[in-house]
Amino acid sequence: MRGQTTITTLMLAAFLTSCLSPEQRRLNRSREHVFIHYWPPPKGDGEIRLAVKDNIDVKGHVTSAGSEYLAKNSKPASRDAPCLAYVRRPGVRMVGKVNMTEFAVTVSGENRFFGSPLSQLDGKNKVIPGGSSSGSAMAVATDMADIAIGTDTAGSIRVPAACCGVYGLKTTYGLIPIKNVVPISPKYLDTVGPLAGDVKHLVKGMDLLKPDFAARYKRAVAEEPLARHITIGRLYLDGTDPEIDKAIDDKLKAKGFRIVRLNDSFKAKWKRADSDGATVARADTWLTDQNYADKKGVSLLTKLVIMSGEIDYKLGYKAALSRRAAWQRDLRNIFRQVDFIALPTLQGMPPKMPFWGSDAVFELRVFSMQNTVAVNFAGNPALAIPIDMPSKDGKTHPKTSLQLVGPRLSEAQLLNAGRILEKKS
Repeated sequence: MRGQTTITTLMLAAFLTSCLSPEQRRLNRSREHVFIHYWPPPKGDGEIRLAVKDNIDVKGHVTSAGSEYLAKNSKPASRDAPCLAYVRRPGVRMVGKVNMTEFAVTVSGENRFFGSPLSQLDGKNKVIPGGSSSGSAMAVATDMADIAIGTDTAGSIRVPAACCGVYGLKTTYGLIPIKNVVPISPKYLDTVGPLAGDVKHLVKGMDLLKPDFAARYKRAVAEEPLARHITIGRLYLDGTDPEIDKAIDDKLKAKGFRIVRLNDSFKAKWKRADSDGATVARADTWLTDQNYADKKGVSLLTKLVIMSGEIDYKLGYKAALSRRAAWQRDLRNIFRQVDFIALPTLQGMPPKMPFWGSDAVFELRVFSMQNTVAVNFAGNPALAIPIDMPSKDGKTHPKTSLQLVGPRLSEAQLLNAGRILEKKS
């Protein structure tokens, strides 16, 4: 009898769920951990829906940075962060503040307090959303926002973009103000940038952050309308899934870019910069967040990540920073030969979230997959672009992500290259 009652209850719940209106389903999706605060727009208002990562101050709302401690112990922001100075304009509606990993210090996208959204990158299987801008990428991927604003210190826009099959732009360090954004590495690595489902909306996102951007992008399109005018330096890194490399090569060749293979000497410099950038990111996490390491309401995983940065600070921080100028010079030299550098955003496909949730070992595994940190260490811009991969079963439609890295302040040119890659023909 008890078993029959349970079955009946489950069947009734399933029936009631199937009867939900589209608007109710939309609200339910917001509860699946994408948004921390969601303000549904009026149906059919035609405005651009903008989501903002919850480490960026929005007037009248607590900035939690994905942390229970800050959510319960912080006052609402008295003003918008300067990076949002131009977003409150006609035709744009802010629809909420989105989820993120706590203090933006982990990369899987897990959040034990607010919940962890999961990506259906291939249309079926649920995988990690990536971090730390997990909610920003998921808001766009689930069509709850047209544009999302995220932050990127070591890949935190590009990695979620790759895990969720959307576009993400890491901007040039210093281009967009980071005041009133909860920091990790404000002196060296922190940036603000947009995510979107296509290049058109990514351009709009950049224009919200930098009002002259749309005009700059238009000029970039006029100057280089075709792929054959653009030279790509292709970087191959050890440990990359060969199918991902092939998908990226096939896409670049199909579009007609001029492709130059970058040599092993540059690959070694990239790997050194990637390691140095990771050292600086972890050490700055400790320098910035060590006061949270004993606070109730901060997760154990976050505390472990914060405190591990002390080792990096003591053993490698100054040495890593001493090599930064040389790495920036190496990139400038490469960009005298090519327009952009192309490589995968991630070395493999995003994994599933462990049943028991993330832990330090899993976070290290995901962190080791990303090819993003060397870009932050230099301060250059980079664009993550979703790329289709062949379906193995005819039912799923896997995607990987191509990362294009450009010279400083080349965001408009990067998005023009993204436009060419996005075109169906």
